[in-house]
Amino acid sequence: MQNIRSRGETVIQDRTIYEDAYIFAPNLHAMGLMSTRDFDTYQALFSSIKSMLEPPDLMIYLRASISALVNRIQKRGREYEDSIRLDYLKRLNERYEAWISTYTDGKLLIIDVDDLEFETSQEDLGKIISKIDAEVHGLF
Repeated sequence: MQNIRSRGETVIQDRTIYEDAYIFAPNLHAMGLMSTRDFDTYQALFSSIKSMLEPPDLMIYLRASISALVNRIQKRGREYEDSIRLDYLKRLNERYEAWISTYTDGKLLIIDVDDLEFETSQEDLGKIISKIDAEVHGLF
C-alpha cells in the first residue's frame, strides 16, 4: 500500500485515520465497548498502515467548546445525533484536545470556531479560508 500523490495536487479530507485510532477506538475501549484484544489488534493494524502513508501537509483542527458542539449538533437536526450523551461528547472533546496537543506529524493549524458561523456566514468562512491560505502559501 502506498500513498501516491502528484506534486501540487491538493487533497482535502474531512476525517483522518488519526481520529479513529487516537480518539474513537480508545474511547470505545475505555467505555468497555471494545475488548483489549480487539483494541490491541486495531492499534497494531493502524501502526502498520500509518507507516505506509505520508502525513498530511497541513492538519486543520477546528477547536470548539462543548456548548458550541452541542449547538452545532442541534442546528444540524440529524435524528441519529439526538441520542449523543453530553458525557460522551465531553470525553471525545478531551481526547481530541489531548491528541492535538501532541500532534507532531506535520504542520498544524488550530482554528477556534466557537464564535464563527462558517456554515452560514460567507465572512466567517472567508476568515477560515484566509488562515488556511496563509498557512499553505505564506503571507504573500
